[in-house]
Amino acid sequence: MHVTSNVSNRFAHTTVTSRVKNIATKSQEATFSIVLPETAFISGFIMEVDGKNYTAYVKEKEEAKKDYDQAVARGLGAAHVAVSARDSNRFTVSVNVEPETKAAFYLTYEELLKRDDGHYEQVINLHPGQPVKDLSVEVLITESRKIIDLKALPLRSGNEIGDDKGDLDPRADLAIINDKTAVVKFSPNIERQKQLAHVLGTNEDEGLAGQFVVQYDVERDPNGGEVLIQDGYFVHFFAPTELAPLPKHVVFVLDTSSSMWGQKIEQLKEAMNKILEQLHNNDLFSLVEFNSNVKVWDLNNAESSVWYPTSGDNFNFRDKGDEVSFEGLKFPSASVVNPDNIKNAKDTISQLVPGGGTDILTALRVSLHLVELAKDHKVDEVNRQPIIVFLTDGDPTVRLTSTEEISNKISEYNVGLRRSPIFALSFGSGADRDFLQKLALRNSGFSKHIYDAADAALQLEDFYRQISSPLLANVTFKYEPSVTSLTKTEFPIHFEGSEIVVSGWRGTDLIEPPVIHGWGVGGKLSLKPAVIERSVSNVERLWAYMQIKQLLEKKETADKDKEDLKKKALDLALKYSFVTPVSSLVVVKPNATNAVDTEAATGGSHVPGYPLRAFSAAGPPAGYNSYKFAQPIFDDFSQQYPSPPAYPAFSRIPAAVIPSLAFASPNAEEEEVSVEEETTQAADLLTILPWLKTILNDNGILDLPSGKYKLGLNETITDSVDCPKTPLNEAGHCSLLHSCPQVHSLLISSDVFVQHVCILKNEYAGVCCPNDS
Repeated sequence: MHVTSNVSNRFAHTTVTSRVKNIATKSQEATFSIVLPETAFISGFIMEVDGKNYTAYVKEKEEAKKDYDQAVARGLGAAHVAVSARDSNRFTVSVNVEPETKAAFYLTYEELLKRDDGHYEQVINLHPGQPVKDLSVEVLITESRKIIDLKALPLRSGNEIGDDKGDLDPRADLAIINDKTAVVKFSPNIERQKQLAHVLGTNEDEGLAGQFVVQYDVERDPNGGEVLIQDGYFVHFFAPTELAPLPKHVVFVLDTSSSMWGQKIEQLKEAMNKILEQLHNNDLFSLVEFNSNVKVWDLNNAESSVWYPTSGDNFNFRDKGDEVSFEGLKFPSASVVNPDNIKNAKDTISQLVPGGGTDILTALRVSLHLVELAKDHKVDEVNRQPIIVFLTDGDPTVRLTSTEEISNKISEYNVGLRRSPIFALSFGSGADRDFLQKLALRNSGFSKHIYDAADAALQLEDFYRQISSPLLANVTFKYEPSVTSLTKTEFPIHFEGSEIVVSGWRGTDLIEPPVIHGWGVGGKLSLKPAVIERSVSNVERLWAYMQIKQLLEKKETADKDKEDLKKKALDLALKYSFVTPVSSLVVVKPNATNAVDTEAATGGSHVPGYPLRAFSAAGPPAGYNSYKFAQPIFDDFSQQYPSPPAYPAFSRIPAAVIPSLAFASPNAEEEEVSVEEETTQAADLLTILPWLKTILNDNGILDLPSGKYKLGLNETITDSVDCPKTPLNEAGHCSLLHSCPQVHSLLISSDVFVQHVCILKNEYAGVCCPNDS
C-alpha cells in the first residue's frame, strides 16, 4: 500500500495504491477500503483485476439511479462508501479475485487544506485491514511562501482528542529541500505497524488503523494576504497576522432538557469550566439554560435570574403559538469577564440539573434579545462582536416544533448590522444535525457535532478555541470590475488562526490588487495584498470546487430558486467531473455499465450473503468498522504494476456533502444471488454484528439508554407492531433483531441500532424492520 500526496499551495492531490494477490486455491472477495478526510473529494478510481481495468466516471445522479436499480434487479453485487472516523467518509469497494490472481486499486482524492489554530494539516488515514509488507506514505509540499513549523505529529486514532503519545511517534523522515519545498516520508515495517496498532488499541493482526498527520504553516503577508493566478483564474488567501482581537459578547445557550441527564450534563459542565477560563478579560458573556422554559442567569444574584416564560406558567407551550414577547420583562445584564464573575459562572454551571422538554425557538429568541440589550446599554462604550454558542442534544418538543419554521423565524429576527453569528453544536445521536447545520449557515456561523464519548468535553473546548478570537467583522473583498464568477466575497466575521479563501476569473492577469474592507478594534480599515504571484496548482479546479460548494450551501438554506441552484451545481459538477449530492460515481465494465445511486451514508460493511444498497442514517459511529480481508490472508506485492493507469481529470467536494458511492462488482455478471433464510442463526449474530458485545451483558440482556431488554435470540414473535423509522428511513414493523437480516448491513454500530430500536412485549429489544420483509 503506497500513499503519495502532493500538496501545492494548500491544495493536496493524494493517490492511494493498493496491490493484493489471492494465494488461496479458491476465489475470494478482496475489499479495498479508504477513509477520506472530511474536506476531501474523490477525483479518480480504477480497479485492475487480472489485467483488466475498470475506470470510474461521474454521471448525473438520477440517471445513475436508474442504472443502479436495474443492476440491483439483476442481482449484481455492490459496495458503498461508509463513514468511519469522526467527520470523515470511507470509500469501500469489493471485488472477486480468482486463485493466484492479482488485483490493484488506485484511488485519487483532492482537498484544500483548511487553516485552523494557525496551521494546516494533511491527514492521511491508514486502514489496510492487515499488516502490509510494503507500506509507505510520502507527502511532498510545495508552497509559494516559506514553509514554517513543519511537523509529523504522533499518530491519531481519529476518534479521540487527547494528549499526543510519544510511543505513537511515526519516526517520519522530514527533508527540507528549500524554504518553499519539503518532503515527509513514513514507512513502518510490519513489526512497527503491529506496535503502533497495539498502542492505538486495535488488533495487531488487522494492521495499523490510524491517522498520519503532517502539520505546517507558511509565512504570509501580514495585511492583505496573497493572490495566486493561473490561466485567467485566481485564488486569494487572506489571513492577517497583525490585528488585535475584537472585544466580544458571548451568549452560551445550554440545553438542560431531560435527555441531557447523566454523562452528557457532566461532560457539558466539564467543558464549560474550561471554556470559561478561555474568555478574554473585559469581554462580556451571558449564560442561558433552556428546557421547557428559558432561564437567563444573574451571576451575582441567582435569585434575580429570570425565567421566560415566567415561573408558574404551563411548561407545555406546544398549543400556545410561537410568538415571543419581552414586554415588561427585565433580563439580567451581561457579565464582564473577570475572576469573580468566572467563579460565579462555574458555580452556576455546577448546579445545572436536566429536566423538561426542548424549547429551541424561545431559547434563541431570548439569546438574540440579550445581544440587543448589550448593544443598546453598553457597559463601557465599547462595541463588541456578538457570538451565540448554541448547544442541544435533541429536537424541539416545546412551543414551535417545526425546525423549518424555527430556522426561518430566527433568520428573520437576526438581521442587519446587529446580526449575530450562531454556532450550533449538536450533542449525541438524537440531535437533528441537518437542521442545526442549516440554522448556523443561515446565521453566518457553522455547526459541529460533539460526539458522545469520553472526550466530549475536549471536543467542546477545541471548538471554542476556533472562535475565541475574532479579528475582523463585516469583511468584504472588492475586485476590479472586469473580475467575474467570484465565489463568496462577504464574510460576517474572521477568526484568528483561520483563513478566508476567495476565487474568481478575469481572463487575463489582475492589474489592480483587490481591497479588503472590515471592522477591527480601531474601527473601519482597508487592506491590500502585497504580492500577486503565479500559481503552480490548478486554480481553475479550486474555483469550480468552491462554486459548487457554495451553490449547494445556498440550495440547502434558500427558500426559493432551489432547482436553479441545483442545476447550476450539477452543470459544474458534470463539467469538472465532481462527485456531489447531485451527481454519482459510476464504474464502467467491459460491455456493461452499472451505476449505483449515492446518498449520504454513515456506516456499513458488506456482510456476505446480504444485499447492499445505498442508504442514509444519522450520525457516524464512535469506532471504526471492520473491513479486513477475507481469510486466508491476501499477499500484498510490489513492482507488479506500473504507475496507475491514466484516468480523466476529476475534482473534489467537501466531505460534509460527499454522498455514499457504490459500484457494481467487476465480476458481478458471473455471481449468483443467494437467498438468505428469513432468520439468521443466533450463533452468527454476534459475528455479523460485533458491536452487540459492547452492550450485551453476561446474562444476555441489552443495556440500552431506554432500559434493559432481552435480545431474544431463541424467540419467535409474530405480533404486528408498527414503528416509524427503519434504517432505510421509512415506516416499518418491529421485529426481533435476528429476524430482520435485511438491515444488518446498515446497523454498523450500537449508536445506529439505538436510533431504530423498538420494544416487543415490554421485554424484548427489536429493530424497526422494512414492511416488505
